[in-house]
Amino acid sequence: MTNRTAHPQRHARIAGAAYALIIVIGVLNSFLIDKRLVVAGDDAATTQNILSNPTLFRLGIAATLVLYALVVVLAWALYEVLKAVGPRLARLGLLFRAAEAIVGVSTVLMSIFVADLVGSENRVAAFRQEQLHTLVGAVLEARTTGMDLVLVLIGVGGTTYCGLLFTSRLVPRWLAAWGVVTYLSMLALGLVSLVWRDHPESLERVFYGPGALFELTIGGWLLVKGVDEKRWQAVSERRLQIGSAR
Repeated sequence: MTNRTAHPQRHARIAGAAYALIIVIGVLNSFLIDKRLVVAGDDAATTQNILSNPTLFRLGIAATLVLYALVVVLAWALYEVLKAVGPRLARLGLLFRAAEAIVGVSTVLMSIFVADLVGSENRVAAFRQEQLHTLVGAVLEARTTGMDLVLVLIGVGGTTYCGLLFTSRLVPRWLAAWGVVTYLSMLALGLVSLVWRDHPESLERVFYGPGALFELTIGGWLLVKGVDEKRWQAVSERRLQIGSAR
């Protein structure tokens, strides 16, 4: 008996599209919105930027929500492909990537809090300027810490999924190995950022650059070429045989 009803290529291409959209939305949101509004170390300038560009700030909130919805889609699609390879590890990857999306949405709630706070003239008037600036800065700093936690979760989940891709050879091993290194780097960056709050910004560029390139590459690969279906079928049949023998 073979698992002929599964659709690994369909799920692989869904994962590829999700990968590509996530990185495109993330990069555009970072460079066109966050870096334009948030001034590191200057709460007053950040607050003024948000007050002056409320629609742009809320557009960033909407984009981030879409991004984390796509993370859930990506986690599900990769799980559907990889559960035939290693069901327990595939579930572990699914859990960590789902946790990534949950924590990510919690950081969105912090952005919504800031948007609602500065969007109300009555609330703004209730604070002295220094108090408002400090409150906005503190909430956005907590949002940044939440994103560091997201990095830890994506590091574990992404490494697990890429490890399964490497051992199964459903994609070229060089690509899967690149993914393992990329997500271990994200895990390291998340842990370092949680402990060392004032780390140089150049450290993030060193880690994020290769990570963005990897996600675009694997997204394109899965979208265009998918996975090795013959190998997937062989792995799936072997898994079914082992299950039947038990």
